[in-house]
Amino acid sequence: MKELLDKISSYNLFNYLFPGILFAVIADGVTSAKLLQHDLVVGVFVYYFLGAVVSRVGSILIEPILRWIGFVRFMDYADFVSAAKSDPKLEILSETNNMYRTLSGLFLLIGILAAYDFAAASYPWLHKAASAICIVALFMLFLISYRKQSTYIAMRIRAQKPQG
Repeated sequence: MKELLDKISSYNLFNYLFPGILFAVIADGVTSAKLLQHDLVVGVFVYYFLGAVVSRVGSILIEPILRWIGFVRFMDYADFVSAAKSDPKLEILSETNNMYRTLSGLFLLIGILAAYDFAAASYPWLHKAASAICIVALFMLFLISYRKQSTYIAMRIRAQKPQG
């Protein structure tokens, strides 16, 4: 287990594992969802997956909405790649920035889970519908994440090419 944890980068730790654990703890405390794991090995994987979902909600939902309303503004990605070569602190700042976005996603999902919990008490049929909705939503979330990541890879490759 120690070897596995040693291989997790600080980015993965703060943007996947930490929010996954935090999501499970908060959800366990404020909703009927029981996400805390008693098996450490299973827990690491469950929390990492929960954190990946929370992170993707921040990236795929929250970030575009905040950009659209003008709450945040981004620089050109090629400029970021170029600047990161001469300013190593920029990567750390970007990682911290992503952690804040992920935590925003965490609290949005906790709110949605709490609202679902409240509604399901009055409408028991929601439990059956929720499974199907979650599967489709997770499929779409990770499909869009795949496309976004592929776009970033292509943009990074383009940024490395000499301009001419």
